[in-house]
Amino acid sequence: MRYNQLGNTGLFVSELCLGTMTFGAAGSSMWGAIADVDQAAADTIVERSLAAGINFIDTANVYSGGVSEQILGQSLRNLNVPRKDVVIATKFYGAMGDKPNDRGASRGHILDQVEASLERMQLDYIDLYQIHATDTVTPIDETLRALDDLVSRDLVRYIGLSNWAAWRIAKALGISERKGYARFETVQAYYSIAGRDLEREIVPLLQEEKMGLMVWSPLAGGLLSGKYGPGAPGNGEGRRASFDFPPVNTDRAWDCVAVMREIAARHDASVAEVALAYILAKPFVTSVIIGAKRLAQLEENLKAVDLHLTVEDMARLDEVSALPAEYPGWMLERQGAGRAPKPFKP
Repeated sequence: MRYNQLGNTGLFVSELCLGTMTFGAAGSSMWGAIADVDQAAADTIVERSLAAGINFIDTANVYSGGVSEQILGQSLRNLNVPRKDVVIATKFYGAMGDKPNDRGASRGHILDQVEASLERMQLDYIDLYQIHATDTVTPIDETLRALDDLVSRDLVRYIGLSNWAAWRIAKALGISERKGYARFETVQAYYSIAGRDLEREIVPLLQEEKMGLMVWSPLAGGLLSGKYGPGAPGNGEGRRASFDFPPVNTDRAWDCVAVMREIAARHDASVAEVALAYILAKPFVTSVIIGAKRLAQLEENLKAVDLHLTVEDMARLDEVSALPAEYPGWMLERQGAGRAPKPFKP
């Protein structure tokens, strides 16, 4: 297990992050199709993850209506995990009630939710507190001021965001710098070999501003697990069969899977391992979030850190998954070709 610097901080986190969206009880809500890991199973998954070197765990207040946070907190207690040895990330934004102010990124909702998350997880502080979505109503300044107060009160150590456009991230960083607020250190975003859209605008921003990238759904909701598409050995059962998310261009995805099958066979690995190893090999990725309902799934995902794809493997995967040209990218590439760093000769 390798450890990467989290954004522009002095904190180091494991290249794999345990995601806990599967923690909770199956039910009639949308979480019923995702979460069915009870306390005993969660203890086993957390214990194995920590033993493998994972020190980074991600959850959210909305996962199973707060049950995921409760189970995670109890697992840490049950396993007697020293607080300093684990980096806990959670998120806020989604509806936590049926009243108009029970959602969003307003000051009131943030202050209410941080206390509720701390109580559910039985913690004194949160290492990384992230806004889970874009709030088009609350001014960014209000959100940043509230988060800065949490950092000042030692309830939160670092802040991050998820699912924002590049321009909004840049605006928030500018406000934080101008007003002396704690700045966003991380972006949690969807990224997979079948969905590389992040590379157009957000990745250049992250590299320029030294922000960390936490990848969610690196297997595209299980679509890249090898259980789906042409040549799949099984019948395609699983979460993706009942919860078709995130949206993926399946024609392009099956092309990727075909190449990954070849590479997997050559390395005596699974398609899922290749999909994860591809994302882990990207230099701008800080940590890849993996989730599991069963220990066997976790074990397979853990193997990805030991799968070293060759230069030729990466080139083939880059080629088959290349993004189609899009403006202004193709114009920027054309006009900037003569400005690549090199000695100037008049």
